Amino acid sequence: MAALATVASRPTSSLDHLIWRGDRLATATAPGLPTGHAQLDAALPGGGWPVGALTELLVPHAGVGELGLLLPILARTPAGRWAVCIAPPGQPYAPALAAAGVPLERLLVVQAESPAHARWAARQALNSHSCGVILLWLADADMGALRRLQLAAEESATTLILIRPAGTASQPSPAVLRIALTSQSGGLELRILKRRGPQLAGPLGIDLPWPGGAPRPGRATNPARPAAASHQSSIHALVRPLPARPGPASLHAGAQ
Repeated sequence: MAALATVASRPTSSLDHLIWRGDRLATATAPGLPTGHAQLDAALPGGGWPVGALTELLVPHAGVGELGLLLPILARTPAGRWAVCIAPPGQPYAPALAAAGVPLERLLVVQAESPAHARWAARQALNSHSCGVILLWLADADMGALRRLQLAAEESATTLILIRPAGTASQPSPAVLRIALTSQSGGLELRILKRRGPQLAGPLGIDLPWPGGAPRPGRATNPARPAAASHQSSIHALVRPLPARPGPASLHAGAQ
């Protein structure tokens, strides 16, 4: 009772750190993993990708530049930990990944025959407690499946990032962070749809570096002729398409 009385006697201002207000970013329980993009880090609670939580990147089509956005976190995979890519829509191109600094000896790529198999693989990776980050391309999941992934991410204190179709933006999700990606010349436009904090006034523009020093496809060489803002202007060459075969785990434009 004495402790309660002490707390009650404190000025309200001294308790501000215990309260999250909707007009400011929440204080993360653990620092986030730096995204490698200072502008994005500044907009996220914890200063990076959430740890022990579910993040969703919503894309209009596979290869919009989502892998380019995630290259820094893959490149920072710590020794003794794994980076895992589950059900990517194409085969990651090892030379380009290596040129971007990704430690290939600590990168696992898992193909899946269905969304259910992909989700199972993600839960096994989370339960192993051996992964630094898990990327999961997932076209199909209900709220129950997403909650199970969220709980597994919390229990393993692992960063889990789902890449999902843009059409799922209107569906409810337990993800603590949801970002819609669209391509723009030289990089990506990011709209933060959900975060622990107030809504951003506008989208963020993120430049994606091209590995190896080669000219970026779609980059204008003549200043008088700006490059068209197409999906070819960001890092899709990092993913080499798989041989043509239909698969329910594939991520296509408008897939639900």
